[in-house]
Amino acid sequence: MTTSRTGVDAERFVRDGFAVIPGFKAAGEIAALRARAAEIVDAFDPAKASGIFSTRDESTKNDDYFLGSGTTIRCFFEEEAFDEHGALRQPKALSINKIGHAMHDLDPVFEAFSHGEALDAVVRALGLAEPRVYQSMYIFKQPHIGGEVGWHQDATYFATEPETVTTFWFALERADRNNGCLWVEPGGHRGPLRERFSVGNAGPHLERLDPAPWPSGGAVPIEVESGTLVVFHGLLPHYSAPNRSPVSRHAYTLHAVDGRARYASGNWLQRPKEFPARGFV
Repeated sequence: MTTSRTGVDAERFVRDGFAVIPGFKAAGEIAALRARAAEIVDAFDPAKASGIFSTRDESTKNDDYFLGSGTTIRCFFEEEAFDEHGALRQPKALSINKIGHAMHDLDPVFEAFSHGEALDAVVRALGLAEPRVYQSMYIFKQPHIGGEVGWHQDATYFATEPETVTTFWFALERADRNNGCLWVEPGGHRGPLRERFSVGNAGPHLERLDPAPWPSGGAVPIEVESGTLVVFHGLLPHYSAPNRSPVSRHAYTLHAVDGRARYASGNWLQRPKEFPARGFV
């Protein structure tokens, strides 16, 4: 095992497609991010505009609310947040699935959490010489109604040539099998890209690229404490089960690509010239 001064096991990342770094973020940093997320949700007025986020129903990614969120900050409801009459089953603060997708560039608290020498060192240890952070997401995984995130690969949504998208997943609370922790297929990043989500003349669509099945066995849970950073390859298959427990599972994610790679024009998230994707420092 070769663990660099950054705390990342680069050999494991190459072998398994992911690496786990406990204690990467301090309790004070996490508290500040959680407090700011709560403020954003409190200020969110769903009467003006809102959306539902689901990985099982791709139609939730076809509306303007989602497709226009790449350069702003928007809240998305859990799929099971509403009853048959369209009313929230529980308070708004316990009904939001996530906040996305440009907090790391637009909000000072999120910007501070998302940048720094430590993160830059990790990404460079993993081979991204010119990192560019395109997306941030604050994921709530709410008690009782936290939705399932089915098997997928993040490269589906961030195509580059060659494939370079890398995910940074920060545990903001303990994540375990009870509240919907991540599950991954070790070594699965050496398999094919199965699907690609793109936007073109025919509109947003999910295209099946390879018939390889999703994992039916051999997956492992990533049970971690708050403050842990999990970094994984864009081709690594992963999922999380629904959260039916009485406790939440807050997490924060960043998606970065190598600026030397060609970023696909069909990717749903495009940055205008006046709002370019930046690195970690």
